[in-house]
Amino acid sequence: MTIARWFFSGALALFFLLSATLAAAADDRLPATVTAALNAAGIPQSSVAVLVQEVGGRKPTLAVNTRQPFNPASVMKLVTTYAALELLGPAATWSTGAYAAAPLSDGQLNGDLYLKGSGDPKLGFEQFWLLLRQLHARGIERIGGDLVLDRSAFQLPDYDPAAFDNKPLSPYNVGADALLLAYNSVRLRLVTNSSGNGPGKVLALAAETMPNQIDITNLIRLDGASPCGDWKEALRADLTLHGERAHLVLTGTYAAACGEKVWNIAVLDHSQYVLGIFRQLWQELGGSLSGGVRDGVVPAPARVLATVESPPLADIVRDINKFSNNVMARQLFLALGRAHASGDKPARPDDAEAAIRQWLRRKNLNFPELVLENGAGLSRRERISADSLGRLLGAAWNSPVMAEFMSSLPVVGVDGTMIRHLQQNGVAGHAHIKTGTLDSTKAIAGYVLDHAGHRQIVVCLVNHANAGAAQNALDALLAWVYERNS
Repeated sequence: MTIARWFFSGALALFFLLSATLAAAADDRLPATVTAALNAAGIPQSSVAVLVQEVGGRKPTLAVNTRQPFNPASVMKLVTTYAALELLGPAATWSTGAYAAAPLSDGQLNGDLYLKGSGDPKLGFEQFWLLLRQLHARGIERIGGDLVLDRSAFQLPDYDPAAFDNKPLSPYNVGADALLLAYNSVRLRLVTNSSGNGPGKVLALAAETMPNQIDITNLIRLDGASPCGDWKEALRADLTLHGERAHLVLTGTYAAACGEKVWNIAVLDHSQYVLGIFRQLWQELGGSLSGGVRDGVVPAPARVLATVESPPLADIVRDINKFSNNVMARQLFLALGRAHASGDKPARPDDAEAAIRQWLRRKNLNFPELVLENGAGLSRRERISADSLGRLLGAAWNSPVMAEFMSSLPVVGVDGTMIRHLQQNGVAGHAHIKTGTLDSTKAIAGYVLDHAGHRQIVVCLVNHANAGAAQNALDALLAWVYERNS
C-alpha cells in the first residue's frame, strides 16, 4: 500500500469515527423546538429526562438523562396497570357480596346484614343498587340488626386524606379500602337557570345519590359576566361533623358561562359513607335498617344473599389510564398484593410492591432506581427513570396483553387527559400517551406512530419548580417525534 493510499484510508477512517462520535453526541441534544419551550418556561435541561426509541430498536434515537431517577407522577400508573394485566389477566373481576347468618321471617332479617368487599376498584351507585335490589327480591324488607362491613381483604395503615396536599375533600385523595363505594364522594351537578341569571343569584344544585346524614348549605353565587375559566378554583367546600351528622357548606363564585358542571366532593369516612348510601337506597326500595354500622368479618355459617361483579380488568385499566384515576390505581395496586399474599391473608402495600418487583425480575426488567409507594403516582416519594419506562413500554408492546394495555392510554387530541392537546397537529390521533402532573412534575410516556409509519416509544419526565409550565415542551416533543421522519 502506498503512503498516499494509507494516508487516505486513515483519514477516511478518522472521518467516519468523528462522524459517529458527533452522531452519538447528537442523541443527547434536545430538538430546538423543545429547548425553546423549556427555556421559555425557565426549566434547565438538567431537570428533564427524554427517551425516544423505535419499538424493537436496539438503541434510542434521543436520550437525555435517561438513567436519572425522576418523580413520574401519574405515569407510574403504567407500571401498576401493565403488571395487573399480566398477573391478574384482562378478564379478572371483583365481587361484592351480602351475607346473613340470622333467619328471615315475614320480610324481616332477624339479625345483622354483612357486606363483604374484595377491593373492587369501581363499585358505583348502580352496582350497589343492584345488590340491594337482589336483597329486596329475596323478600327482605326490614333488617333487625346492624350493617356489618367486612373490609378484611386489605390491611392498611392509618391514612390521612389531607396529608398529600391539604385537600381532604378532593376525591383523588380518598384512600384505598376493600369496600370502597363511589370513591366516598357526593356528585353535585351545578345547574344555571336559563332565564337570565345575574351576579348575586344563588346557583341551583342537583345532588345525585347522597348519604342521608349529610346536610348541604349552598352559598355559591353566580357571576353572569366572567368567562368560565378554571371554575373549580373559584369554589370552596367545608365539612363539619356533628356526631353522625355532617354539614357541607359550599361557597365561592360560579360563572354562568360554564353552563352545567359536575363537582365531586369526598365526604365522610368509608363506614359512614356506606351506611348513608345504604340507608338512602334501601329506603327508596321500601326497606328499613334498625341498627347502625360496624366493621366485622362474615361468620363461617353465613349464607350468601346477593352478589355483584365489577367490570373486567381491561375496562378498569382503561378508566385508570385514560382519566388518571388515582383511587382506582391504589385499589389495583393492593389487588396485586392480595394475589401475591398466601391464602386469604389481607393485602398490604408491602405485598403489592413485592408482587410488582417479583414480576419485573421474571421479565428481566431490572429497575434499581424504582421507588413504589401506592402505584398511582400521587406521591412525593415514587421514582423511576426514563430508561426504565422505555424498557417497560418495549416489553408491553411484545406482551400478550399489548392490545388491552395500549388501548387504555389516552389518544392525543381525542380522549382522556390528552383530549385538549395538539388537536390541530398531525400527531393528533397517532399517539397513545399517559400523562402525569404534580406541583413540581410534568410527564408523558407512551407510543407515537410517526409520519413514516414507525412506532416510537416516547418518555419525557420534568422535575422542576416550573414544571407546570412545561406542557408546550411536551407537546413540541410529540410533534417532533411524529414529524422527524417525514
